[in-house]
Amino acid sequence: MKRVFLMMICAIFAFSTAFSQDAKKKDERETVVFKVNMTCENCVKKIEGNIAFEKGVTGLECDLKTHTAKVTYRKDKTTEDNLVSAFKKIGYTAEAQTDAKLKPSN
Repeated sequence: MKRVFLMMICAIFAFSTAFSQDAKKKDERETVVFKVNMTCENCVKKIEGNIAFEKGVTGLECDLKTHTAKVTYRKDKTTEDNLVSAFKKIGYTAEAQTDAKLKPSN
């Protein structure tokens, strides 16, 4: 009886680690920087109060000086296009920036 019980416990642990590895794969995160047409501190507050609560968003940093919003999100929950749509819903245009676009020109 003890052997059966121990075998069941071992099987449960084996399956739980297998499933947790699958969950980690699905929990991939991506960070994208958007150029946003925000002009004041109220714009920043509106973006932070809405975009941060979009499905899949795990991090948000707004910078009024550079007019950018850095958004970290779960790839299995949302997409870059969905985030652009979320900005549009609250009245802002957002364009994803590439590394070349983010570097200041001399």
